[in-house]
Amino acid sequence: MTELDLAVTGYANGGLGIARHNGRVVFVAGALPGERVRATLTQERTSFARASVVDVVDASPHRIDPLCPAAAAGAGCCDLSFATPDHARELGTRALSDVLARIGGFGDRHRPLPPHVEALDEDPTGWRVRTRLAVDPDGTIGLRSRGSAEIIAVPCAGPVDGLLDGVGGIGAAPGAELVVAAGADGRRHIVELAPVPAGGRRGGGRPGGRSGPDRRRRAQRSRAVRSAPRAERVIEGEAQVDQAVGERRWRIPVTGFWQAHRSAPGVYSRAAVDLLADAGVTGDVHVWDLYGGAGVFSGALCDADAPFTVTSVDLVDTDAGALVAAQVALADAPVTAHRGGVAETVAGLARPDLVISDPPRSGAGVDVVDAIVGARPRAVVHVGCDAAAFARDLGRFASQGYRVRAWRAFDAFPMTHHVEAMAVLSPG
Repeated sequence: MTELDLAVTGYANGGLGIARHNGRVVFVAGALPGERVRATLTQERTSFARASVVDVVDASPHRIDPLCPAAAAGAGCCDLSFATPDHARELGTRALSDVLARIGGFGDRHRPLPPHVEALDEDPTGWRVRTRLAVDPDGTIGLRSRGSAEIIAVPCAGPVDGLLDGVGGIGAAPGAELVVAAGADGRRHIVELAPVPAGGRRGGGRPGGRSGPDRRRRAQRSRAVRSAPRAERVIEGEAQVDQAVGERRWRIPVTGFWQAHRSAPGVYSRAAVDLLADAGVTGDVHVWDLYGGAGVFSGALCDADAPFTVTSVDLVDTDAGALVAAQVALADAPVTAHRGGVAETVAGLARPDLVISDPPRSGAGVDVVDAIVGARPRAVVHVGCDAAAFARDLGRFASQGYRVRAWRAFDAFPMTHHVEAMAVLSPG
């Protein structure tokens, strides 16, 4: 492989250092701004290249021994565990500000200024209450390595104490995956997902491999196979796990969605309430909770000691299991669950005063943003777990007259580049 000597001068969304070589931008995995590194090329394009660090010649003062043993061994988990937690959050702030300006149009003159990334709690390790492990053909259980199907059996530093104890010795089908979750009561639950059919298995891509429509179609087919329903087997505990936010309790399928960080549901819920209060929302309100899942935001708004009172909520999601959990947990709240695509479902709903929009990583997209704007709510809290998609959605809101009044950002997955961002918008 080609090895380069690179001076890393910047940081890109996605956790990559930025360097230049022969006039071309090189995105460097494992590098921090201000470092000089030797790196091997992993991908080449006409306008840019990608590389991975093999040696740090001049280290950043913010570089530390990796906090995560699995990542140090090559697992694709904690991609910034070699940076101090404070500096990792600073890099996240830079990346979020950059994409908000480049993609969303929120430049230096925009007010409020882009948010600084906040810690969800004090400890960068031991925060994860759910994780997914892979099983190789020999029965070895662990995390996949970066960019390939190889299994790294070294423990990750992210899971809460005890979550992975003895997991390596659990009998699991070769090629299966294990979903491991800890409940609010401290109990551990492990569910095995049957192996993915051969056509949908992950594999290691070739550096600089083929691109274009054929590769995209193969990737789409692979994702479709992996996301198709798979047989499940309870190995330990139960098929559902008890979770809690405040005084409310949820029963969530182990294989269903719940925030991975133990503090995230409570922090995000409080942040949404605070943003709406800071935006001056008062009086009785009807709410759309879009992509609402099990209804954590719905419960927080209904229970909030705030200047507004929730009289009714339309909760929209495609996940039947999550909506069942919401109906049980929110049985005493004025919440109506609707199963279906967001853009199609909201067309038949009563006009909202407030909207909570928490889309998947790909963002809400044009159709959903336009549907929200067309309903003319008094305020929208929009959430994004991908900085670029978040910026794109906010730019669409802004182009139609909705202004960002305040925003927050959080270190959603400590020791990684991932950031969760929230903004409250209103017309004007």
